[in-house]
Amino acid sequence: MRYIDEIDLSGKRLFIRVDFNVPLDENQNITDDNRIRAALPTVEYALEKGASVMLASHLGRPKGQRNPKFSMEPVARRLGELLNKEVKLAPDCIGPEVAEMAAAMRPGDVVMLENLRFHKEETDDDPEFAKKLAALADVYINDAFAVCHRRNASVHAITDFVKECGAGFLIKNELHYYEKALESPKRPLGVIVGGVKISSKLGAIQNLMQKVDKLFVGGAMANTFLVSKGYKVGKSLVEEDMVATAGKLMKEAEEKGISLFLPVDVVVAERLESGADFKEVDIDDVPENWQILDVGPK
Repeated sequence: MRYIDEIDLSGKRLFIRVDFNVPLDENQNITDDNRIRAALPTVEYALEKGASVMLASHLGRPKGQRNPKFSMEPVARRLGELLNKEVKLAPDCIGPEVAEMAAAMRPGDVVMLENLRFHKEETDDDPEFAKKLAALADVYINDAFAVCHRRNASVHAITDFVKECGAGFLIKNELHYYEKALESPKRPLGVIVGGVKISSKLGAIQNLMQKVDKLFVGGAMANTFLVSKGYKVGKSLVEEDMVATAGKLMKEAEEKGISLFLPVDVVVAERLESGADFKEVDIDDVPENWQILDVGPK
């Protein structure tokens, strides 16, 4: 794998796939900008080397429909503040207007493309959509570690249409830590996995189970494991079609002598929105019409 510091960037137009899927409040204000900050070393390096930068990300789950609620506008604004320079927001991520913006870019310019998932073709890994994205740039850089496992057009198919491809510093650092932890780890080795879906991380979990001594499952993913163990989780998000798989993973962990930990207490609320009532309960006391939003203090 080539990294951004191994590629000549001078005068080049970069398409950088980032993960700016940040949380927003009801007024579209960013409540946590860590994902934007994590990409700064890659963006700043590219600008220092004389490149122009076009950033692409998804935000939320607009399901292939244009929805102002999921616009990248708050992200472009915050990125501009962090870079201390103008970050233009493109009207879309493909199309004539975007192509014109790309063609007019000069070294040092930064453009934030509109939400990739406004187009269903993104999650379909559509090659024609990927080709249109690729046409915007000379060099493709992936610095979206959290979505590297997804066969999305901006992650997978696009690499067939850009001559020079590489990875950014965020991915470089994550892989360094990952390799260090798995190749010569200190024992016992424990790994925390989270997120929403088991289905999108099944391969990674199965691979980790060949190497770890302890596996801690959190996030909404834990709900599916809890249901498999017979717990009632109220209105919490559950992958119903993965409940049996979660049971198999727990059985496999037991057979391998791996200690698999699930939350023993959780934070629950009546609804997922700012200002909603919430409380901490033991895992066997989740109210019927409430939903699990976080692990508890235990």
